[in-house]
Amino acid sequence: MSTTSTPQSLNQRIYQYISTESKRMNFEPKEKDKDLNFRLMEGMDPLIQLYQNIYHTHPKADQTFEKLIETLIDFAQKREPELKKRDAAKKQNWFLSNELAGMSLYVDRFCENLKNLKSKLGYFDELGVNFLHLMPLFESPAGESDGGYAVSNFRKVDAKFGSLKDLIALRKAMQKQDMYLMLDIVLNHTSHRHEWAEKAKAGDPEFQDYFYMYDNRWIPNEFDASMPEIFPESSPGNFTYVPECDKWVMTVFHNYQWDLNYMNPAVLVAMVENVLFYANLGVDLLRIDAPAFIWKQNGTSSQNLPQAHELLRLIKQCVTIASPGMALLGEAIVAPKEIIKYFGTGDYTAKECDFAYNATHMALQWDMLATGDTRVMLAAQQDILQKPFGTSWITYTRCHDDIGLGYEDSKIIQVGKDPYQHRKFLKDYFSGNYPGSPSKGALFSSNPKTGDARISGSLASLCGLEKSLEEGDELGIRLSIQKILMMQAHSFFIGGLPMIFYGDEIGYTNDYSFLNDPGKSYDNRWMHRPMIDWVKNDRAHESGTIEEQIFSGTRKLLGIRKSLPVISDWKNLTWLSPHNIHVAGFLRAFGDKKVYGIFNFGSETAYLTWYAFKEHGKTPEKLKDHWTGNEFEVGMDNEYLIIEPYGFHILEVQKG
Repeated sequence: MSTTSTPQSLNQRIYQYISTESKRMNFEPKEKDKDLNFRLMEGMDPLIQLYQNIYHTHPKADQTFEKLIETLIDFAQKREPELKKRDAAKKQNWFLSNELAGMSLYVDRFCENLKNLKSKLGYFDELGVNFLHLMPLFESPAGESDGGYAVSNFRKVDAKFGSLKDLIALRKAMQKQDMYLMLDIVLNHTSHRHEWAEKAKAGDPEFQDYFYMYDNRWIPNEFDASMPEIFPESSPGNFTYVPECDKWVMTVFHNYQWDLNYMNPAVLVAMVENVLFYANLGVDLLRIDAPAFIWKQNGTSSQNLPQAHELLRLIKQCVTIASPGMALLGEAIVAPKEIIKYFGTGDYTAKECDFAYNATHMALQWDMLATGDTRVMLAAQQDILQKPFGTSWITYTRCHDDIGLGYEDSKIIQVGKDPYQHRKFLKDYFSGNYPGSPSKGALFSSNPKTGDARISGSLASLCGLEKSLEEGDELGIRLSIQKILMMQAHSFFIGGLPMIFYGDEIGYTNDYSFLNDPGKSYDNRWMHRPMIDWVKNDRAHESGTIEEQIFSGTRKLLGIRKSLPVISDWKNLTWLSPHNIHVAGFLRAFGDKKVYGIFNFGSETAYLTWYAFKEHGKTPEKLKDHWTGNEFEVGMDNEYLIIEPYGFHILEVQKG
């Protein structure tokens, strides 16, 4: 697409191209291909516009766009008939359903390999999980893996997990049981052992242009002046010297992860091919790792830039054309105002990423647990509630990553607290350095210059179970179990697709074996990535054990969720006024159905005025608690719902 083309002449050229290219590729608008033909025609205008917005000045824009169209047609035609049927069977926004519940896991740490995972599908069915996020599976060099996010081959399953054949067999077995699959793709970078990087090291200029490579430090120094360091302790700076070719390459995360240069449209096409390769494996939701970083621009932070959003919209448009049943998740762990943009804005609202992580609310849950105060959480909701209809959150209490405290200072100030002191308290509390704290976490990525740090630790250890077990504290154990189930319930019912991190469903405490592994010992996040002991997991069937109490409670919560269609993500979350600062309450309403979630984050019995249930529409008369099975009559305004320490209720309004 030359820069002299007018939009009208460009459209004519593109449609002429599709016509001639279709014939060359035996792609005629036959009956069996009519859906693809329709998607191509319907999606071509936005595809052209998005591509032009990014690449209109690039000298190879024309021929690369033609390659992109050829790629879409090729992968769409290669899509298996059963996957096409699955595409057609999925309703629009299928992923908003209350019937979905997920688990995220490392295959090797969960059950060694993909073949064994196939044999564990009954475990997920028993728990009520029907959606699996398998942490990175594709080839990654040992010792330079970054947990699998330094990929050396996007299309070869790492041998430690099995083979591509094993992955496809697992997917087919999952789909027979109406389960869904989520995998990761790392768009921002490759391993320095990837074929492209190896060719760049060897001096191939075509592949050197796949990365940000420079002959000297002049331009890297300019970038470094405005780009923050992601891992200042373990990986300072943003560039690494490559002796094989005497050049400097951009490495924002680790020196073995080379950032891809999307200013080159050939990189876009190559990575779209990988995206569609995963689509044709049968992936239902593709998690795009670190999308905030995919576009770099000198003089900026090179994070959350407008061009990054243009790229994501372009990729989404490609997916819609070639594999319409696959949704996209943008793993943007950024401030709430920035997270919302990853769903799309303006004409592209709800047309960028289908999902994002509700990382802000996850961190706010931990804020409430430590302080027993819900006010900072409530102050932050205005931004989070801007999520557009038709998109959804991944909601969770823990994941493979650390807990950041990145919500805005203004929200902390709004409730009369000092941001620095407030975060210092949270870090001290969850690392066990605050007097009386039951938590046994650790600080991750501490920056002594700024005082910033994040928090590592398993759900159970942060809730006090590890310390209580060490001390033989029976009351502490009971309270820890109560906290675990309350935290999970809170994330299950606020809206979005709940994602349990493996081990949390059974109460795993911190796993310190990582300290004996040189490839992991520098990263304390491995303490909450346990090796599963299936003897321990089998104790879920022994009445009264800790494992049974947590597993049964989690299973019950997921069953309640699946029984309440009002919990589907209809953008129907309303927070209740803070009549008691220790109690977080919300209303989920759709049609004539209403469900209240009430959670006491305090260590003392809480009293919530019945007036809290009278502020939104018709006053209910009776409420059924799906958690305890009790029924409540809504009382007078000077009477109270009494909630035990760390207790909660899932209250459905009963018809009179």
